[in-house]
Amino acid sequence: MSGLTFRKKAEPEERLDLSPLVPARLAGLAAKDIAALPIGLTRRGLVVDDVFTIAGDDPAAIRFEGGSHRFDRIGEAMAAGDITVDGDVGVRLGRAMAGGTITVNGTAGDDAGSAMAGGVIAISGDAGDRLGGPFAGEMTGMKGGTITVGGHAGARAGDRMRRGVIAIAGDAAGDLGSRMIAGTIVVGGTTAATPGRLMKRGTLFLCGGVDHLAPTFLDNGPADLLILKVMADAFAEGAVGPVPFAGKMMRRLGGDTAVLGLGEIFLPI
Repeated sequence: MSGLTFRKKAEPEERLDLSPLVPARLAGLAAKDIAALPIGLTRRGLVVDDVFTIAGDDPAAIRFEGGSHRFDRIGEAMAAGDITVDGDVGVRLGRAMAGGTITVNGTAGDDAGSAMAGGVIAISGDAGDRLGGPFAGEMTGMKGGTITVGGHAGARAGDRMRRGVIAIAGDAAGDLGSRMIAGTIVVGGTTAATPGRLMKRGTLFLCGGVDHLAPTFLDNGPADLLILKVMADAFAEGAVGPVPFAGKMMRRLGGDTAVLGLGEIFLPI
């Protein structure tokens, strides 16, 4: 068996809902049935065959050859298997996923990893706003799993995050880790203003420095903690890979004291 491959025929003229194209929903379907699945969002009624040429037969390993910022909801609610996208993707990548791996060789739109509970999302380029965050009205964002971003991340990454790891190699926009409940976020580049706003617990490693912090964070001084080495070693051996705080002295700040105040921010010395 070879992996199930969707080759883009041409750039679609409308946004597409690709949430049906996950391993569990495609298992046992014949090629003609997969080709007939509806993915369009307008009255035109686009189906898979209108946009993709299908090859391969193993739905546990799905590949999209050619991406688009109109490819929305890839890997949504997936629980197992692998999805690889050779190109950019749209919004809601891996939304509410519980397991498996999604690899994007390009950029991702807003709400990637929203409310995910497990699995791994690896984005080689930039990610949009609310990475690993909740939708409006939801009480929690990311509840588990790992997200890695090779480029920059938009505003409010990790909003209401409860568990899991987000690692951003580049810069992070404003209000990173806002209303964070628990979990860990690592940023290699510069972090914009007021990360950790109203965070109750959790850990932020802002390895490239920060524009400025909210005044409700308290400076606890230099932190040469064994746990930092343990965490760095664990990340290096897992999906995150080497982290920029490995082997370095960091300064710890506690907060946000405007709420519970048990969170922590580590900055380079």
